[in-house]
Amino acid sequence: MTAAVHAGKDCAGPSGPSWRAVLRVAGAGLLIASGAIHLDLYLTGYRTIPVIGWLFLLQVIAAFGLGLALLATGRLVIASRLAAAAGALFALATLGGYLLSVWTGLFGFTEVRTTAGIIAGVIDVAAFAVLAGLALAPVQADGAAATPAGFPARIFPAITRTAATTAAALAVAALALLGVAVAGAGSPAPAATGTGLKSATIGGAMVLTNARGFTLYFFAPDTPATSRCYGSCAVYWPPVTGAAAAGPGLPGRVGAITRTGGSRQLTYNGHPLYTYIGDSAPGQARGNNLNLNGGLWHEVRVSR
Repeated sequence: MTAAVHAGKDCAGPSGPSWRAVLRVAGAGLLIASGAIHLDLYLTGYRTIPVIGWLFLLQVIAAFGLGLALLATGRLVIASRLAAAAGALFALATLGGYLLSVWTGLFGFTEVRTTAGIIAGVIDVAAFAVLAGLALAPVQADGAAATPAGFPARIFPAITRTAATTAAALAVAALALLGVAVAGAGSPAPAATGTGLKSATIGGAMVLTNARGFTLYFFAPDTPATSRCYGSCAVYWPPVTGAAAAGPGLPGRVGAITRTGGSRQLTYNGHPLYTYIGDSAPGQARGNNLNLNGGLWHEVRVSR
């Protein structure tokens, strides 16, 4: 009689098989959505950043793999729980990496506030909460048939309560930390100085560089008199400011425009100039032909 009552509660209550299916599909969808966001970021620019690019690619592979594993486990109770637990920990670790990159930097890269980053962070918190719930949710009485012999399908209530309380506290803390990180992120990077513009051969092409030898870029949506790169865009692509100075023998016309806020941004042949944070040393042009922050970026070619 008691077993029948418990079995009935498992089936009819919010933790019954239908709800496990909902949690499983929702968790898989959240992981895949997070992977899709990171795939877009990887393809549109992050792949050019050392170490970070590979981490983004691994995150994409893991997110899609765990999402598909959740969908494939179905009524395999233990496999489903293990996949859910792995997905929950993965979501928490991904969020932790984002928070570290915002606060202190990660492998030399400091993240800034972007819409995609905020959305991915919220998705990671939601995925952790949903998948932790799936890992701890009880199953119907006949669920033991899908588990190995001698392996309990149910988790002891005391363990479930403790784990659920811990998971809920972690989800709330993660959401709060995400809010704090987002509120404090996005401080503009120092603008690159334009003193001593010169040319250099990079990747077989003669391109414009700043005094330190870093490649300079132009943004396709800009006009000769207006920059359309502000906010987080200007952190990834610091505008070149300063006096309109060109090195000896540099062809073309160097000028300047006034940015919002009053600073002067250098231009070359009518293109406002930028550097790219993905270039970690002179002689690199990792920003060339990227579609990022709302448009295409190109290195500035110099014709003699």
